[in-house]
Amino acid sequence: MPDHQLLSEIGLLNAQYARCIDNDELEAWPEFFSDPCVYSITSHDNYALKRPVGVIYADSQAMLKDRIASLRQANIYERQRYRHLLGMPLVQKSDGETVAAETAFAVYRIMRDGRTDVFATGRYVDKLRRKAGDRLSFAERIVVCDSSLFDTLLAIPL
Repeated sequence: MPDHQLLSEIGLLNAQYARCIDNDELEAWPEFFSDPCVYSITSHDNYALKRPVGVIYADSQAMLKDRIASLRQANIYERQRYRHLLGMPLVQKSDGETVAAETAFAVYRIMRDGRTDVFATGRYVDKLRRKAGDRLSFAERIVVCDSSLFDTLLAIPL
């Protein structure tokens, strides 16, 4: 029997995470993670072959903050924004301290000229832990994209 409270918590965390990215509030994005943490974007094939490092890889909140700082100050890329559509989380394991869950996603990319494309689809493979205040955070978020082709404009976190 699913734990509806836990499903609701994970669903809310995912919704807040997506809203943060979609509303360009990227400076708040690292706060969704515990420290240390793992954030990686990889392909379905690489994930299936257990290749640990993806297109993007970070293993601390400091690395996540650095990624956002470089987006804001150093990187040059065409202005764009995202809109996430999220599936219902599926809890695979929960032992009271950690939770393993997966959530399907689709990310649409909206360019400055108004063009909208399906940018990425896949699943979030998450390990969650409780932070101070009994709030869930991502100890590990592996973004497993369905496609093995990545757009060179992959700048904003998924």
